[in-house]
Amino acid sequence: MDHRVKYFLPCLVNREFTLLAVWTHQNNSPTFGYIGQFWKYLQVNKAHFSNLLIAGDFNSNAIWDTWDRWWSHSDVVRELGEMGIKSLYHALTREEQGKETNPTYYHHKKPERPYHIDYLFGSPVFKNSLTKLEIGESDRWLRLSDHLPIIGEFKK
Repeated sequence: MDHRVKYFLPCLVNREFTLLAVWTHQNNSPTFGYIGQFWKYLQVNKAHFSNLLIAGDFNSNAIWDTWDRWWSHSDVVRELGEMGIKSLYHALTREEQGKETNPTYYHHKKPERPYHIDYLFGSPVFKNSLTKLEIGESDRWLRLSDHLPIIGEFKK
């Protein structure tokens, strides 16, 4: 089995901040699939997590936390929070993780199967400079994907 983490792309933007693109998946790992992939990436790379914007498909939500793991979606969110990195959607809406009112994904594009599994996390500089955050409209985007984009605008 391949137990490496995959599909994390850090990019230095204008020599000012790091944009980390994320796509988590099962990765043939019964122990570290989905959010476990990001948890492993976080443990190895957290020393580099400053002035950071994280965007992507985490395929995860607090509703799927399980008691029999020593990491979970909520653990990852807590650990990021301890570094000052917050979900910008949750910071703006003040909604709790797992109780989101705006989905970012419709399983098999079915309106009756909405979930919030895509995230935009940011260091304090991004949280403080956020001027607008929106999730794409399902009527427009579901023709193209089962995911909706999260669009953030920031002041310089």
